[in-house]
This record gives sequence, C-alpha cells and structure tokens, in this order.
Amino acid sequence: MIDGGPTLARRLERYRAATRAARRFDDRPAASVPAEDLAERLADAVDGEVVVTREGTIVRRETPSRPISIDRDRLASLPGQPPPAVPLVCLDTETTGLATAAGTVAWLIGLGWWEAGAFRQVQLLLPDHSDERALLTALATSIAPEAWLVTYNGLGFDWPLLVTRYRLARRAPPHHGGHLDLLPIVRRLFRHRMENARLRTAEAELLGLHRVGDVEGWEIPGRYLEFLRGGPAEPLADIVRHNDQDVRSLARLMAHLQERLGDPAQRFAAPAGDLAGLARSFARERRLDEALACLDAATANVDDRPTPPAAAPAARTASIHEDPWWSPRRPPDFGGRPWQASILAGTPRTAAFDAPWTSERIAIDRAHLLRRVGRHIEAADAWEALAAGPGRTAILAAVELAKLREHRLRDRTGALDATLHGLALIERRRRLGRPEPSLEAQLLRRVARLRSRGAVAARSGRAPGPDVQRSGGTIGTRGSGASPAHRSRTWSNDGSNEQAIVRRSPARALR
Repeated sequence: MIDGGPTLARRLERYRAATRAARRFDDRPAASVPAEDLAERLADAVDGEVVVTREGTIVRRETPSRPISIDRDRLASLPGQPPPAVPLVCLDTETTGLATAAGTVAWLIGLGWWEAGAFRQVQLLLPDHSDERALLTALATSIAPEAWLVTYNGLGFDWPLLVTRYRLARRAPPHHGGHLDLLPIVRRLFRHRMENARLRTAEAELLGLHRVGDVEGWEIPGRYLEFLRGGPAEPLADIVRHNDQDVRSLARLMAHLQERLGDPAQRFAAPAGDLAGLARSFARERRLDEALACLDAATANVDDRPTPPAAAPAARTASIHEDPWWSPRRPPDFGGRPWQASILAGTPRTAAFDAPWTSERIAIDRAHLLRRVGRHIEAADAWEALAAGPGRTAILAAVELAKLREHRLRDRTGALDATLHGLALIERRRRLGRPEPSLEAQLLRRVARLRSRGAVAARSGRAPGPDVQRSGGTIGTRGSGASPAHRSRTWSNDGSNEQAIVRRSPARALR
C-alpha cells in the first residue's frame, strides 16, 4: 500500500462484490457437495429416477412416447438415407463446452427411437464427473450394433466428443451400422430459403414449430457448472426440455423428408430450390435419371422474380468497422498496407447455400446432367440457350458447347462457331471494362486448333464437317462403350494433346 492506497485484498473484495450478482459467485469447492445429494436433487428437478450401478450413479428420464409415423421404404428411396430394415437411434448431447477435446464432457445425452409405431425418448444425465463411466455404459447398451445414428451436426461434434470420452475411459466406443447427419441434408435441400441452417430455424421454416422460452446454447455450460458447485438444480430443467425437443425434432425432420420428397408423385410439387438440391444429391449417388427428372420439374416450378440483394457481406463489413479493437471479429493489425474492406468482405463461405436457385442455375445443372447420361444433342441445345444469355455464364456455356460439338457430336464447324461466339462475348465485356484474359486465351487456342484441323482435313480430301472416327468404335459417354482412345485421351490430327486443353477449360466454374 502506498499513501493509504487500497491493498490487494481490498481490491479483490470489491471485484467479488461487483460480480457476485451477475455470476452468483460461490467459494465452495465442488467436492463439498456429496455425489448422492447431486443425483437426488437433479432427479427431483427434472422428474427422473436415480440409477445406481457398480460404476457410478446417473439420472435417467423417460417421457411418454409420441406418435411420429415414418415410412421407412419411402425414406430409403431418397439419397443418403439408411436401409429400411435397420433401427434408427436419434442422438443429441448437451456438453460443458463447444470443443471436442479432453476438457469437454457430455453431461446430458438424449436418445430416441421408434418402437411399436411410436417414438420413444430417454435422457441420460450425469450428476457428477466421477460417474461418467456409468453414463458411457448406459449409452453403449442403448445403441444396437446394427443401428444407425441420426444427429444434427453429430458427425462434426456430438459423436467425436463421445468417442473422445470413451477413449479417455480406455474403452471402445459403441459400434453402430451407420451415421445419418441431417445438417448437410438440410443445407443441400433447404438452405436456399432459410436464414441459417440451425436446428431451431429448420423447425420454424420446415415444421412450423416455434420455441417459446427456450434456453440459449451458450447458457448450458454455465448452468451445469453452477449446479456442480452446489447451486440449484431447477435451471437444468429448461436444458432437459431443450434437449428433449432437439431429439424429437430429428424424428420430425425425417418424417418431413419422407413425406414431402419420398413420394415421386408429390415430390414435383416442392419448391424449385428443393428439387434442385435433391437432384444434386441423386447425382452424387449416380442416380442420374432421377436427378434429371427433379431438374425438369424444378425448371417448371422456378420463380425468377427479383429478390433484394443479400445484406450479409455489407453487414459483415459494417460490423468489422464498428467493432472495438479488442473484439475477436476485428482483424489483427500487424502493420504494413492498410486493410482493404473489399478483400475481406468478399464472398462468404456460405454463398453457395445462400444463392437462389434461378432458372439459369438450374439450366446449368441440367445441361451437365444431360451430357452425363449421354443425351448430347439435348445437352448441346441447353448450352446453346445459355450461351445466348448475358454475362460471364454465356461465355462459359459457349466453351462447353464447343467442347460438346467437337468431341461428342463431331461437328468441328459448329464448335468453331461456338468458339467465335464466345470471343465476341469476351470482346463485348472488354468494352464494358470487364476483361476475361484467361478465357480469351483458351478460346484463341481452340480457334487455332480447330482451323488447323480443318485445313488438314481439306488437304486430305475430307469434308471439313464432322470427323471420321479413328478407332472404329462407337462414340459415347465415359463407360458407355466408347473406344479406349476416346475414353482415356483424344488426340488431334496434328498430334497435339486435346485432353490437356479440355482439362484447362473452366467447366467447373459452372457447377
């Protein structure tokens, strides 16, 4: 203390007094509360029962079964879904943090499965850290070896965390037949018409359910840790209801999928974006005919009415400028050139999901699929329609049209026309101040090669139109009976490697 200044003890006492109301500060260690007392208080608060085993004590809570019907055969017809005969176990956890490292514990595990046509739910709660082995044993006995897990972001968080807890206990995690994570499915099919892909948002947009008085996720670790210090157990009842609703929403989302998209007769009445996302899911499993049928239906249902521009990048830029220096959202300043807002506030990672499914975007996917199924004439018509439109997409469509005419339809004259059309579009964009040097270089090389092949054909006495097949086999798609020369590598008449030029083309930019 200097000149009567406050001592360290006095300053700490002031700090405790200022934060006691906000944090309910408690100096008592967790060991001062008996484990049996914690289990009894927790069971009374959540209306559960105390289960005592040789490995420890847990609290088990079971709610009445609810009639949530699901047609497993229709669900299995969708891409990425489990077989109809295997059992399904819906799983959701509540933890002491958002990491999957050794310091994070899953203290509440919600389970749900179908039994006699109804959905049955059971929750396992951990009253103290020392009883974790009993919780892990109860979870292992609830998952059959042939069962599939159904989670929401479980592949990235819930299940890796549980695997970590089993390994720290020197035990093997329970075996299961497969894992169905609904988060990627919701993103692929419905993200285009939702604000975000959170489970609560999916409930509101897809199921019409709105939670009232629900606990926020960031509050869950603090409430549980306060209970371990000897605090009241009543605040955990809200978390238990939150977990119960999460598990039940997993079952309702699966019922929604099989009801709206599982029946081919009702599927085509869905929004165009849902059908386009389903088409991509079918295409990933090489079910191209079903994918093409979805895109044909999406073309008829698409709504191209103008929508207001997304405010996410602008809001992100504004928040960065307005954030204080200590905010984690503010970029660090290491000196050098000043930070440019246009660089950091570019296209976010979720732009692919946020982008609306317009008729142009659906037509691009449809043109790619037509080529994959071997309907080359229809694919050429689709690319030609896109090449007649505006913007950079028309240039890329002209490139795809030229490749299709040259390599599949054997029409060098048509390929040269498409290439020259792409160069004309590039010249137009240059005059507007939007040059495309990379695409222009590719098209110029293609023009030179097509003209040289036409000159060689003219000198040899052949018509400059469609090529004569070199190997005698039929021309088709990859794996459809094409000759080895056309399946692996295509050589031009002057000996140049045509496949190398195709690989440098911007085909993936249209996907």
